[in-house]
Amino acid sequence: MKLAVLGAGDVGRSVTDLAGEYGHDVVALADSSSAVIDPAGIDVERALERKVGGDPVGTADPESVFDADYDVLVEATPTTLDDAEPGFSHVRRALEADRHAVLANKGPVAERYDELRTLAADSRGSIRFEATVGGAIPILSTIEDETPQAVTAVRGVLNGTANFILTRMAAEGLDYEHVLAEAQDLGVAEADPTFDVDGTDAALKFVILANVLADGGFSLSDATVEGIQNIPGSALDLAAEDGRTIRLIGEASREGVRVGPRLVPENGALAVTGTRNIVQIETKHAGSLHNSGRGAGGPETATAVLSDVGRLAEL
Repeated sequence: MKLAVLGAGDVGRSVTDLAGEYGHDVVALADSSSAVIDPAGIDVERALERKVGGDPVGTADPESVFDADYDVLVEATPTTLDDAEPGFSHVRRALEADRHAVLANKGPVAERYDELRTLAADSRGSIRFEATVGGAIPILSTIEDETPQAVTAVRGVLNGTANFILTRMAAEGLDYEHVLAEAQDLGVAEADPTFDVDGTDAALKFVILANVLADGGFSLSDATVEGIQNIPGSALDLAAEDGRTIRLIGEASREGVRVGPRLVPENGALAVTGTRNIVQIETKHAGSLHNSGRGAGGPETATAVLSDVGRLAEL
């Protein structure tokens, strides 16, 4: 498949770097200010060297990507809320041109899912978005294999930053601010960690899951969300005395989305440590299924993007 990659951050660069291993050609790569386009396949190594070195990825205008001869648009620009722009418009343009779109950008799928579905229904192209939920963990494809109708709920831990902070607080008896600073020093937390620690990032993922289960109807404003900023170290100490710990747990069902700190058994499946993520998929016929792994990172998320591309190639 010929890929046009929008976004040259960690995920976009990793998709571009790994595409050849999966048998695909990158014919266009764009960041916010420039693009490189070659119908025969761009010089991936050179383009990535330029980006990492602080130079434009190429000399073309980013808009010219939409005129390239591509099969799949990979939408890997930063997630935005509310109108989910410019990601939503990028996907719309691909679908209106009867091309496929694979999203790593959570915004359009969480905030404007119903509109995306309508656009896809009117297009010869399709949309896929495994990478928007849980990085390398095959959550959406597992639901697809079971069929959404057979899944009653999905719950779990889907933010590595919050999980790292809670794990360290429990293990070392440290307070929130101390561990947050440590996480930022290690690169586990962003300079502005708000989306992670206030539950927004996890909520977006569970909104996407609710949309898949219910065939639409949800956005972030429908979710009940509470973060971890106000959890004192003493709460984790008390939980440990009772054989439990605290994790930022999300739950999605056809009825709605909830995300917040929850007590879980200290040795239970949901008490994953560090930056690890886990989901528990409740099914009508196959019981409870557990998927766990790395929920973020450029190469990890790129594997989910390229798996989606592979599924489109089979259509």
